[in-house]
Amino acid sequence: TRLDQVDRQFVDMLVTYEDKRFWDHRGVDVLALARAAGQFVTNGRIVSGGSTLSMQLARLTEPRDSRSLGSKLKQLLRSLQIERRLTKREILERYLTLAPYGGNLEGVRAASLAYFGKEPKRLGVSEAALLVALPQLPEKRRPDRNLAIAHAARDRVLTRMVASGLLGEREAARAALDDVPASRRPLPALAAHAAYAVLPRAVPGHKLRLTIRKSVQEGLEQVARDAAAR
Repeated sequence: TRLDQVDRQFVDMLVTYEDKRFWDHRGVDVLALARAAGQFVTNGRIVSGGSTLSMQLARLTEPRDSRSLGSKLKQLLRSLQIERRLTKREILERYLTLAPYGGNLEGVRAASLAYFGKEPKRLGVSEAALLVALPQLPEKRRPDRNLAIAHAARDRVLTRMVASGLLGEREAARAALDDVPASRRPLPALAAHAAYAVLPRAVPGHKLRLTIRKSVQEGLEQVARDAAAR
């Protein structure tokens, strides 16, 4: 996902909500980590996280089952390496490509198409707020299964945006009146079997182009259906 394919306000909301010093730090936000640690000591539980978008990208590209201190330190080191090798724009684009949105949805474009039936370039305020909230707890907050939880998470993002000065109170109030989608839409599937077969020839950064007769695609789909029935 490229940044020019995504609504600019959504990107601003994401950075404000997840990592407000994203453009200034070098992978680790010491102030956010200190705040999170202080809240944990005071409340005896995790109130807010201190992970930057770079740290989250490190976790997405190198998942770890363990949540030990050692795993967290490795994540910190990976985020520093990521910041040295990639620009801020590239970090955001990789995050938006890999972020989880519930079920098998990976990346903001898949989520936008599945939940709203539109490209992420055309997101409204309410839609953007929901997609900002989902990656934190993608299974718990997915609206097709936990509508009330998703609704509350979206509203918390809207409230935070007002407090941060990114949205006005009236704009946020109007967005809060919008419905949250209760189901997923089917994703586009153009010549899915042929596209899958050609993936081994993919070269990063280059588009693969192929043509296929409609009758051939229909035949492949029928073969797949027959195999599934057996």
